[in-house]
Amino acid sequence: MIKSELVQRIAAQNPHLYQRDVENIVNAILNEITSAMAQGDRVELRGFGAFSVKHRPARTGRNPRTGAHVSVEQKSVPFFKTGKEMRERLNKGDGAAMPDMADDEDDGD
Repeated sequence: MIKSELVQRIAAQNPHLYQRDVENIVNAILNEITSAMAQGDRVELRGFGAFSVKHRPARTGRNPRTGAHVSVEQKSVPFFKTGKEMRERLNKGDGAAMPDMADDEDDGD
């Protein structure tokens, strides 16, 4: 699912809201998460998961093509850890978590 599909689904579930308002709300939420992470803060959405930033130190890497050693600078990378409720929902054995996948499984025959 891409952001525009998310906006469309939310707008369809809330007919009293205009689609442009839903888009503004989704953008505001994503911007706040990004801003908090840029400041080094952790963002926790109970039942969904937690967004945080992991810092990777500088290291010496290797160019796989030439084998030459290259220096890799330190960097910060986003990290997402699922919440307990989401993990339980995704790991249900009844297949309810991914209804669209049932149609795609038999396409290879």
